[in-house]
Amino acid sequence: MSYKVQVGISNKHLHLSEKDLAALFGEGYELTPTKDLVQPGQFASEEKVDIVGPKATLKGIRVLGPVRPETQVELAKTDARTIGIDAPVRESGKLDGTPGCKLVGPKGEVQLDHGVIVALRHVHLNPEQAKEAGVKDKDVISIKIGGERGLVFDEVLVRSGDKHEKEIHLDTDEANAAGCGPSTEAELIIK
Repeated sequence: MSYKVQVGISNKHLHLSEKDLAALFGEGYELTPTKDLVQPGQFASEEKVDIVGPKATLKGIRVLGPVRPETQVELAKTDARTIGIDAPVRESGKLDGTPGCKLVGPKGEVQLDHGVIVALRHVHLNPEQAKEAGVKDKDVISIKIGGERGLVFDEVLVRSGDKHEKEIHLDTDEANAAGCGPSTEAELIIK
């Protein structure tokens, strides 16, 4: 059985804690949603900040909402190298031992001592979709992308739960390597 899932290309972005949002944009500030994302309750916001590393600055990087308990900066390896940060590949939320950076917003700045990652590629599925695909939360699978630059990506984490909707997340480095566009689908390969 072939089970295909739409590929979502994840550009560099960040998620802010309530405290860091206030430091960067002002006390009591709330994010302004501009576009709902595929994952339920998630959105791209109007707000952008600069990410400062030892070598360079990434200007105008989008904040995704809603706020989270801890600030997390998600970059592709190319972005991290550009600003001089050796960001590890990590599952979202697994921030212990990660490097930090400086964030600059319109009302202030924040020096993070950790929180910069390259997101581990993953597939989101709700429980019904996971059952249909023959996988469960925390499984590690492969995905196959066809086309003239087709690739098989290993070490793809399954994230399944009620707040998930069918979508594969690859960063811009991965998507470019496989020639992904806005309508690319990938086939799940169950190990």
